[in-house]
Amino acid sequence: MAKTALNKNLQTAKSSKKDEFYTQLADIERELKNYKDHFKNKVVYCNCDDPRVSHFFHYFSYNFEQLGLKKLITTCYKNQNADLFSQNKSEKAIYLEYNGDKNANNVPDPEEIGIEHLNGDGDFRSKESIDLLKKADIVVTNPPFSLFREYVSQLIEHDKSFVIVGSFNAITYKEIFNLIKENKIWLGYGFKGGNAYFKTTHVKEFAKGVYDEETDLVKFRNVTWYTNLDISKRHEEQILYKKYSPELYPTYDNYNAIEVSKVANIPLDYKGIMGVPITFLDKYNPKQFEIIGSDYDVRTGLLPEIVNPKWNGKIDRAYINGKRMYARLLIKLKQPN
Repeated sequence: MAKTALNKNLQTAKSSKKDEFYTQLADIERELKNYKDHFKNKVVYCNCDDPRVSHFFHYFSYNFEQLGLKKLITTCYKNQNADLFSQNKSEKAIYLEYNGDKNANNVPDPEEIGIEHLNGDGDFRSKESIDLLKKADIVVTNPPFSLFREYVSQLIEHDKSFVIVGSFNAITYKEIFNLIKENKIWLGYGFKGGNAYFKTTHVKEFAKGVYDEETDLVKFRNVTWYTNLDISKRHEEQILYKKYSPELYPTYDNYNAIEVSKVANIPLDYKGIMGVPITFLDKYNPKQFEIIGSDYDVRTGLLPEIVNPKWNGKIDRAYINGKRMYARLLIKLKQPN
């Protein structure tokens, strides 16, 4: 199925508040292996997870000693039944605090996992959940897609480290993009082959080709990991080999910037502003590049200096020869060769 159709399905899930997408253990293991040094002697909080069935809880409880965790806290929204798809119909939620293996069998046994009831519904915005958040050092989970802005805002407000799943399109949200620009949040390593697989309660919502009946999983290409933990990927320099020429890199009709249609084709010697696809953020190294803004910033009047003074048309996305381009980030090389 085309990427646009996949994105449309994810947007449909967001708009209808159907956020029950359950991350697979293999995807969690693949991402979190890159953060192991960050977890030592830390309290990890998974605040959108039923600990009895969550793969996030499974990963951290079974690797508790290996990671050197101090404590694992998990909460879930209105789910008292040991059923992944209870549809949040219970009036109360549960939480637990797991402190590691007590009988030396290296397995998180039921008697070591004390489940407690919350007074409220377990919403991450509730006072009970926020009180637990304050005890945590690192938050790791797959939050509701429809509440991603609010969820990240809460983490930033309480100055928490995090590794979370979110829509790639969240990059274009004003609030999220500003955090990226300010180097307060960045992309993690991502899903294998760019494909994220989720268990979900509403498979009929998705067109054939997105839902796989054999695996009972839904596939999205428009999902990634977000974090504010320092990772080696963030310090990798992109190897640039192209040289600038006006023929290869046309100037926009309405912006004082050039078009770079592929991230791999960023010219190594251009000193001015360049428009690049939003996938650039997957390669972004803040020591190598400076993010000036986005086409959204231009459209909303935040970057008037970018606009071509001879342009008489609508202040919109970038245009080349009258053709409207896809969403672009505006960047500069810090040390052009």
